[in-house]
Amino acid sequence: MPLLKSTFLPSLPFRNGHFNTIYRPLFMKEGHNYKRKRINTWDNDFIDLDFSEVNSNKIVVLIHGLEGSSESKYILSAAKELNKSGYDTVSFNLRGCSGEDNNLLTTYHSGKTEDLEYVISFLIENYNYEKIMVVGYSLGGNITLKYFGEFALSIHNKVACAVAVSVPIDLASSSKVMGGLKNKLYMEKFLKSLRLKVYEKSQKFPEYKLDISQLMKAKTFKDFDGLYTAPVSGFSSPEDYWEKASSKPYLPSIKKPVLLISSTDDPFLSEECYPFKEAIKSNNFYLEVTKYGGHVGFMSEFSQNKNSWLEKRIIKFLSDND
Repeated sequence: MPLLKSTFLPSLPFRNGHFNTIYRPLFMKEGHNYKRKRINTWDNDFIDLDFSEVNSNKIVVLIHGLEGSSESKYILSAAKELNKSGYDTVSFNLRGCSGEDNNLLTTYHSGKTEDLEYVISFLIENYNYEKIMVVGYSLGGNITLKYFGEFALSIHNKVACAVAVSVPIDLASSSKVMGGLKNKLYMEKFLKSLRLKVYEKSQKFPEYKLDISQLMKAKTFKDFDGLYTAPVSGFSSPEDYWEKASSKPYLPSIKKPVLLISSTDDPFLSEECYPFKEAIKSNNFYLEVTKYGGHVGFMSEFSQNKNSWLEKRIIKFLSDND
């Protein structure tokens, strides 16, 4: 029964889910010492990997969320704390998220586990790490959870465990929540970034005839996924995409230690995104639900140096299972 009791209790202003969600990206200051490695993919595209190394025999693959990158504050913070604890890290920029548009009409999406499998295979074939772990946030967490269930019978024995944070494991219901009035500002921020990228795609691939006028008017994920994500990625509709890309159905298949950390005040998640039943029935899938934390927040107080509860929690799980 891997339901874990949480110790996270932030100070008063951080007990508001929206405040905790926006505080990290707006106010936390993080640096990095990345070395970039571009790898070519099987489909004539590329993936940019940003390594932060301390000469460890263990490496953690960090996967960002929707429209994030290796520069996202939560990725930078994780890389720093993991390095301090003796782990190398590689921040996996999903296709089109490294500061340069990828080569293809298609880009990343919530269920694109084949790219994670490719990155892990690259690490195994080209480096001498004894252990590989994965930490994914939000959309990157959905890819992580889906990967550990979908590839459960074929995951290399060097891949030890994983942590996922603030994950919309049920994409249909979380997309509906995101389309609500309380999330209008978040939605507009995501769609502004996505629309710019798709406009660039429309210029590079005029033969596809993307309905750019309608895409520029997209107000919800259903609009955007129906006009772009689903058709270019081989799904028949946004609903088909959400059903096939969601990680929730894969949770019972997980065979290595995997922890999901979520907060009940996450403004992005629906009730269906808290898989208590799946965790109770599993021997390998652990669930820790905090009362506070927002979406990929888990900030405790205003002090920069005392705001690493999430990173310490991740590191404890990794160290217990590597």
